[in-house]
Amino acid sequence: MACTNCSTGRGNSKDLLPAGCQNNGTCGTGGCNKLNVFDWLSNMQTMDGQSKFDWVEVRFKNTRKEFFKNTEKLQLSIGDAVATEASPGHDIGIVSLTGELVKIQMKKAEFVISPSSTRKIFRKARPADIDKWKSAIEQEKDALLIARRHANDLKLDMKLSDVEYQGDGTKVTFYYIAENRVDFREMIKLLARDLKVRIEMRQIGSRQEAGRVGGIGSCGRELCCATWLKDFRTVTTAAARYQQLSINPQKLAGQCGKLKCCLNFELESYMDAIKEFPRADVQLRTKTGTAFQVKTDIFQRVMYFAYKEEPNTFHKLPLERVHEIIQMNKNNELPEALTDEAYIEKTAAKPTLDFSKVGGEDSISRFDNTNRKKKKKKKKSGNQAANQAQGNQNQPRQNPNRPQQVKNQGGGNQQGNPNRNQPPRNNNNNNQKSGVKPS
Repeated sequence: MACTNCSTGRGNSKDLLPAGCQNNGTCGTGGCNKLNVFDWLSNMQTMDGQSKFDWVEVRFKNTRKEFFKNTEKLQLSIGDAVATEASPGHDIGIVSLTGELVKIQMKKAEFVISPSSTRKIFRKARPADIDKWKSAIEQEKDALLIARRHANDLKLDMKLSDVEYQGDGTKVTFYYIAENRVDFREMIKLLARDLKVRIEMRQIGSRQEAGRVGGIGSCGRELCCATWLKDFRTVTTAAARYQQLSINPQKLAGQCGKLKCCLNFELESYMDAIKEFPRADVQLRTKTGTAFQVKTDIFQRVMYFAYKEEPNTFHKLPLERVHEIIQMNKNNELPEALTDEAYIEKTAAKPTLDFSKVGGEDSISRFDNTNRKKKKKKKKSGNQAANQAQGNQNQPRQNPNRPQQVKNQGGGNQQGNPNRNQPPRNNNNNNQKSGVKPS
């Protein structure tokens, strides 16, 4: 989500930068900032007598971020456009982080404060600075096409991936990747003649190129190198072997052409779990035959073996069973098979966890059964009431909780007991009047 769609409503659809949402932490959307950092120290107040850290992190195009000193003591917040010191002239960037968290980011990036590395923030960007910056950004696409055409004409073994104009439009930086050393002196002369600005060529790696360009990975999410990953560690095929992955370059390689960085994320967990497993070249000797290991499921603690006589038939063995057979082979003992009857009976006696009865109830649909019984009872009482109403249409409805007046055969009225069993009525003839004895 860009700054024009930010929920704060401070962005201008005509500008290429936010107007400053004044958020003390970070942008609420986070979509306008690559390598975004949440300022979790923003709400912490400084101690009495302690001044605020005067270094600021400024973001430029894509993943380029640099640190500048706020010598003018400007009131800066995340999202403000500032004019920073450059060589030569000045550059325009957006403040991405302020406060004490900048000190932690500088330590993480191994940034050493020295007179040569200290650069200043001149001022907040003026409207004239923004207009010049916008006009320079509009020329980046044409400059990249011109540079690629010159590289093709000169037959240079290089790939131009990105271009960045300085904020004041006095310098252009071209980012490229190449396997070998490239002599681009003639190319710089041609570019300076066409663009009439200072030219700088900067070589980057394939992983840095993927982070700058961005994209969607095979997992369906945005690339880690374009969102949060900054340190690119070496990834080897041993990481894939530890995780029992097939060595398929098409599946293991990312958009940069190298092995995916995410192969290292869970490597330590796999290396800790695999210590309990035997070597992959272990063979189990039984009376049926010798079996070799096919594959391993580390987190389910299961190994698959197959007999040499039947290599296409896999036998699933728990890790405890594998260690048991290995110990028997060391003692010169051979089991009947990989899964003999004794072992099946031993494992069947172990209790298994049934998570469907965690609450101690026998049936999850117990409420449905109760409702069915209640519905059936209500249905029966309704049928009885209907039959009684059909057989006694001329009788007034009486309350069963009140004592009833029943008519005696002798002609007198006496108070009847509601709990007393009354003789069944003859419903065969519904035209009979109440009180007439049937013949």
